[in-house]
Parts: sequence; structure tokens; C-alpha cells
Amino acid sequence: MNHHRDTVYVAPSKIHGKGLFAIRPIEKGEYIGTYEGPIAKKNGSLVLWITEEDGTTYGISGRNTIRYANHSRRPNADFEGPDLYATKRIKQDGEITIDYGEDWADIG
Repeated sequence: MNHHRDTVYVAPSKIHGKGLFAIRPIEKGEYIGTYEGPIAKKNGSLVLWITEEDGTTYGISGRNTIRYANHSRRPNADFEGPDLYATKRIKQDGEITIDYGEDWADIG
């Protein structure tokens, strides 16, 4: 189910460094890709923390292109576990953003 290579690309971002962009229009609710990498040993700027329904929490150290999703207080995508979905329609070449949460500036 790793379709992100047909959906997104990485390019310079006006938000920060490199960003994740839509190759084509992405519809609201559409699967974008899965955050992939090894289980994280500690927190860091590319770690996605996931809490399972049973309360188990673990981090994934991002290694694929999905890690380039930049922060926005008005994001157009969100994670369900490690899977990224569009929360609104994203136009072709639009930057895909997520909300890093309240404490995102403290991560590093």
C-alpha cells in the first residue's frame, strides 16, 4: 500500500528547507503514504510518535519521503497511525503539511 511515489515529490519549501508536494491533485480522505523507518530509540526531529488503541506508544525514525511533510497550524493532511491521509483537497504541486502539535518547537 506504499503508493506515495506516484503521489508526492520532495522540493524546496517556503515553510522550511525541503517539503513534500503533490504530483497530482489529492482528494480529501485519500491515502498519501506511510511513514517508514526503524523504531526510534529516542525523540528527534524526524520521529513520528504513534499511540495505538491499547495505549502502546512507539516512534518511527522517518527514512522515506513522507518525512518531508512540514508543519502548519492549518494542515491539509494528518496521520492515522503511520499512514498519512489528506484532510482536505490538495492541488497539484501544493505542499502537504501536518500539525506537529504544541511541543514541536522543543523537538530536536
